[in-house]
Parts: sequence; structure tokens; C-alpha cells
Amino acid sequence: MKYCFSFLFVCSVVVGKAQQHIPLYSGNIPNAKTCSLQEERLPNGRVMHVTVPELIAFYPQQADSFKAAVIICPGGGYQRLAIEHEGYDVAKALNKMGITAFVLKYRLPNDTCVTNKKIVPLQDVQQAMYWVKTHSKEYGINENNIGIMGFSAGGHLAAMLSTHYNYTAMPFAKDSLLRPAFAALIYPVITMNDSLAHSGSKERLIGKNARQDDVDFYSCEKNVTTKTPPSFLVLAADDKTVNPENSIQYYAALRKQRVAAELHIYQNGGHGFGMNLPNNDSWINRFQKWLLLNKFISN
Repeated sequence: MKYCFSFLFVCSVVVGKAQQHIPLYSGNIPNAKTCSLQEERLPNGRVMHVTVPELIAFYPQQADSFKAAVIICPGGGYQRLAIEHEGYDVAKALNKMGITAFVLKYRLPNDTCVTNKKIVPLQDVQQAMYWVKTHSKEYGINENNIGIMGFSAGGHLAAMLSTHYNYTAMPFAKDSLLRPAFAALIYPVITMNDSLAHSGSKERLIGKNARQDDVDFYSCEKNVTTKTPPSFLVLAADDKTVNPENSIQYYAALRKQRVAAELHIYQNGGHGFGMNLPNNDSWINRFQKWLLLNKFISN
């Protein structure tokens, strides 16, 4: 199967596990400014200093009949991206379910390279959803069956899209082009309230002494509505990095608004386990069953 995108001047053949790197913006990158930092790939599979955001597409051998897709936001405390074990590895697992996956390499809030740093990650995830939806036919994807997944700070970004899809950080947009069909939040940062916030994520995104209106806007549990997408949450009770109450409060907010949700809290696992829980359980298989239950994919 062959897909061509004239505005990118690229044409790639989609076979098996082929990947395609897709620039997130075809023109000027919003809120970008000239800086000397260069993107850096670390030996531990992480990426620093992302200045040119992109989607990395992973294609299944055979697409699910419901034509589902997931955009994946790796974590890293809004300082780096754990792009391999919270991105590429997960995309390949989703491919085995017949799901097309897009790993989002989003910009990180850094005053050196961006203006208005607190809005830049939200701009990138909104642009990612907009791009995938508006190109869904070319990929054989159902526009109404595209979900968002995020890990740690990437989980916060996924929850921000879920609760703020009607806030257009980009000047293009109808709500229907930004709302995910579903969300998967894996040991996510959720709140910016000091008592529970992951301090590093908060400080890098909105500042240590942020204004209360920013704290409220970026605290996802405060912005759940009846229109928030159905959500699947996974975390470990012994997470010492992101307080488990982040997920518990988000789940409670979903229940209050009668949004379909499933919460899995493992006794052990810590933070940053990706798909590798210490007890060899597979949350990704539980996620597949949840997708089936809610008719986002087929058998």
C-alpha cells in the first residue's frame, strides 16, 4: 500500500513495520524562536531538546476492521521524551492489535527555544490530532476512532487534550477535529495543585509559583465534563514519582460526570515501567480488552 503527501514532498511505501516520519507543521512552527539547542538522543532511549516536532507513524500488518488509531505521547517530566519504551515499543504492540500508531515527538517547554512555553505542548498535541483526523482517509483510519495515549507527563498532555479539546490553542479548529475518541493514561501527571503535583513537570510547564488560573487550567481533574472521552488508566500504588492520587482524582472526576472509565492500580511497579510490569502482567492486554468492550476495535 502506498501513500503520498504532496505538501511534504514525501512518498512512502507502507509495508509491515515500516515507519514514516511526518513533520507536524508544514510551514512555520508556532511559538518557535531561533535557538542554539540541538535535538539530542541519549543512550537510554530518550530525546532532549526537541525543536522540530513530528509524528512517527507505525503501521499494522493488517488493520483492525474498526480502523482505529492511537497517538502516543511519551513521558519525561516535560524535560525529555522516553521515546523508545514509552513510544516505539508501545506503537509496535498496538500494531499487533491492528491499530495504526503515531508516536508524537512534541516540543518541551523551554524558554530558550519557544515563546509562551506553557501552551506549546498543547499546541503540538492538538496539531497531531488535527493532522491525523484530516489525513485519516489516506491511512485507512476511521476519523471518529482515533484515541490518545500518554505516559507520565505525556499522560498529562493526553489528559489536557481530553479535557481541553474545545480550547483551540491552534487557530484552525473545530472541536470535532480535536476531541479524541478515547484516552489511555499510564501513570499520568494530572494535577498542578501543590499537594499532589509532580513538581518538576509543574515548574517546567507553568512555573513553580504559577498563577491560580494556570493551576486550574492545567489541573485536568478540574476540567472533566460529560464530553470528556472514555478513559483507561494504569498505575502502580508504589509510584514514588507521581502520586497515585493524580489518577485516582481523575478517575473520580470521570465517574462524577458519568464518563466510562477503567482504573488499574498494581501493588508494585513504581514509575516509568512502560509495558514492563515487575509481576509480568500485561496492562496492554487489559487495554485491548477494554477497547473491545467499548467497541473501539473488533475481534
